[in-house]
Amino acid sequence: MPQYRKALLGDIPAMQALVAPKVEDGTILVRSDDEIATNIRSYTLAFEQERLVGFTALHIHSAELAEIRSLIVDDRLRGHGIGGELVHRALEEARTLGLKRVLALTYAAGFFERLGFTEIPKESLPEHKIWADCIKCKHFPVCNETALIRML
Repeated sequence: MPQYRKALLGDIPAMQALVAPKVEDGTILVRSDDEIATNIRSYTLAFEQERLVGFTALHIHSAELAEIRSLIVDDRLRGHGIGGELVHRALEEARTLGLKRVLALTYAAGFFERLGFTEIPKESLPEHKIWADCIKCKHFPVCNETALIRML
């Protein structure tokens, strides 16, 4: 049974190692150690027998809107509910903070739809999202990701 907790600065090397293959293939955006450190409080991690097996971040865009980002689960453990539990915990945190909506920009739309997210036009994404994150993507400006939203 996985254990979940908020990230610590000492977790950054293991986080970078877990996400490295998905950064290389362009599935997940590269984040520097400093960027992760600056946003460390937004990350929730999943461990199995003290080994990091997944994580995600709840990134706040405004007083009403946050984003699930950097969701990763070890390939060997996909389909075991870890990703769903990470998203569930992020949504609970969003509710606790008083947020109204949570978005996701993903290649795994079906996964998020099963968790209650609904597809939206990418044009409705906050403009600062495009210029802060999307511009760093190796696929920019030709984006094949799906934008989804979940009302809280």
